[in-house]
Amino acid sequence: MKLKFAFLNLFLGCISILIVNTKFISNSKGEELLKVELHNEIKKGKFLIGLKQYLGGENDSFSEKKNINFTTNKGFLNLISSNGVKHKSKQINITWADIPVKNPKIIERIVFGPFASYESAKKQSEKLRDKGFETTVAYPKNWEVWIPFQDDLPEFELKNKIFRKIKNFQITPVLRNDYSGMKLEGPIYIYSEEKIKINGVNFGKNFFLIKDLYGTWTLVQKIEFDDYLAGVLPYEIGPNSPLEALKAQAVIARTWGIFNSNRFNMDKYHLCISTQCQVYKPSEISYKNVQKAIDETSNLILTHENQPINAFYHGSNGGVSATAGESWQIQDYSYFNSIIDGSKSLNKIFKLPITNESYLNNFLDFDKEQFYGSNHSLFRWNKKISSLEIKEKLIKNKLININEDVLDLNSIERGSSGRVTKLEIQTDKGNKSIVLVKDDIRRVLNFIPSNLFTINKLNDDLWLLRGGGFGHGVGLSQSGAIEMAKLGFSYEQILNHYYRNAKLKKFEILSQWKLSN
Repeated sequence: MKLKFAFLNLFLGCISILIVNTKFISNSKGEELLKVELHNEIKKGKFLIGLKQYLGGENDSFSEKKNINFTTNKGFLNLISSNGVKHKSKQINITWADIPVKNPKIIERIVFGPFASYESAKKQSEKLRDKGFETTVAYPKNWEVWIPFQDDLPEFELKNKIFRKIKNFQITPVLRNDYSGMKLEGPIYIYSEEKIKINGVNFGKNFFLIKDLYGTWTLVQKIEFDDYLAGVLPYEIGPNSPLEALKAQAVIARTWGIFNSNRFNMDKYHLCISTQCQVYKPSEISYKNVQKAIDETSNLILTHENQPINAFYHGSNGGVSATAGESWQIQDYSYFNSIIDGSKSLNKIFKLPITNESYLNNFLDFDKEQFYGSNHSLFRWNKKISSLEIKEKLIKNKLININEDVLDLNSIERGSSGRVTKLEIQTDKGNKSIVLVKDDIRRVLNFIPSNLFTINKLNDDLWLLRGGGFGHGVGLSQSGAIEMAKLGFSYEQILNHYYRNAKLKKFEILSQWKLSN
């Protein structure tokens, strides 16, 4: 151990050496570049996107050998660090060092979760705030809610996970060359007039390295709304979708991003790049129709009562859309209604709500060609699941122990669209049963494409789920929008179909609006 710390002290001595072309900066321009004010960036029409999370930690899958390399083909790179370092060169190499802290401290908190979605975590956070607790919504691996640990916490809170960790080192970025290094502090701003390659991948021109809640770091891209959409549309709805469907996706992706721009406030950026936000990848290919859709809807967002709406969307609704309240443990929004997603004649045949399995089976048996979006591969699906498969998922999520077996599976509550909102799983341990609610159904039993299904028991150990759709079913169905566009509907008509009572407005007046907290 003494040898280890002797080596670290030697290393710390090395990183105090200035790298060639590195200067200290104290001018106002440098300070301005380092400001990360999330709300103001949105007003300027820019997102801060968390490209790579948990850098320098155990879950870091991006930094090869704890190393990030920034390069350009032609121009120079610029780096400004919060501790006054300025660097300019053709290549910037940053490594991570675990540096001991002088006074180790114990981190303690009560953890609620995991939650299947940000929406459900936020709802729990609001309940705890109403009780007087200070809360944080975090995403270390799954969505969680944290409250500070106190000795006098009520028994209910103490039943939740208690997190304790001794912080005896700090993950620190180090600017390095072949001979020396310099410790950096965040936020660290890296920018160029040319496009920058990061670990060999072309990303863009403006980046931050920002320390997160977990002691690790996030690589954050600062990007204009429309440039962001160019990296979303090809991966969310597909570049070959009809133009009017692409326009609809551009409007709702812009709207959803703005409404949800507080999602990672705790880590000082707006959005991630996975399905927990919107899938985003910097694209080397410029798709003509994608760019046209973005340009022709530039600055347009969907609003309700002069506020951006929470513009949920998904792959396929299976022929009937869901309300927000039956998909997540949140309030309903007035612009989301359960609708039969098809022609007017179809709406005369089926009336909502779909209250029982018999009615839902009739709905699933009906000619699927009558619905919008029926070409989706999961518009109708059948899944045979065994008691062993269910048991494995319950054990993985720490809901039962290895000695328990699954006896039965029942839907005990459905929403207006027929989706299962409470699923009961009975076990052989006395009268014990597990009840999964709304989005937790697909979080735990993640082989189920949607909550729109009926349950048919084949024998004591096997069930057949007959279902429809892929995703939560709220808002725009991407497969439905594609078909509507092919049938000649405009993007405005598509949006009006899926978001009732919402209005298109220009983003410029957003400065007058209050963004969601």
